[in-house]
Amino acid sequence: MASASLPSASDRTASLRRVTSESTVELDLDLDGTGTSHIDTTVPFFDHLLTAFAKHSLTDLTVRASGDTHIDAHHTVEDVAIVLGQAIRQALGDKAGISRYGDALVPLDEALAQAVVDISGRPYLVHTGEPAGYEHHLIGGHFTGSLVRHTFEAIAFNGGLTVHVTVLGGRDPHHIAEAEYKAFARAFRQAKALDPLVDGIPSTKGAL
Repeated sequence: MASASLPSASDRTASLRRVTSESTVELDLDLDGTGTSHIDTTVPFFDHLLTAFAKHSLTDLTVRASGDTHIDAHHTVEDVAIVLGQAIRQALGDKAGISRYGDALVPLDEALAQAVVDISGRPYLVHTGEPAGYEHHLIGGHFTGSLVRHTFEAIAFNGGLTVHVTVLGGRDPHHIAEAEYKAFARAFRQAKALDPLVDGIPSTKGAL
């Protein structure tokens, strides 16, 4: 079950609520914010990643979520990522005037990640470079390495984004995940930005 309020042409915001038998997610988003965030997903390391996303993408973000984390963090984390993608898609509206493309290369100590974002309307994720066995690492006691890719997949597919994320180096699982999220945030910041030189929708098809 989900409910939402639609943004106006000049108001790039979204407020969504999603309730399932596995989780409850409430999310407010402002694409033209300053990076302020209030995050409580009950999964501390995911809170950390979402806080980094908000800060470095200059997106104001409030997330309140709860779920069956006594079973696994997977359901709650996945559902938050789904709602985040849906909110991004909604807040972007018809995408008139956006830059559309963004790319970033972000280090975190020994880790280095690159992200490229196209607000294309065509969901696609290419995610490569994490070290062998990374998906099995438990980060912060609740969050497995496999959820990094899974959350990018949910955000991209529900947000209508083409996303390429590449890990170019890294040893510490925390650093790798955080570098990936910060790179994605910086690339998304560029892509969502309103460009005064863009007249209308930046596509030869006239729609994104």
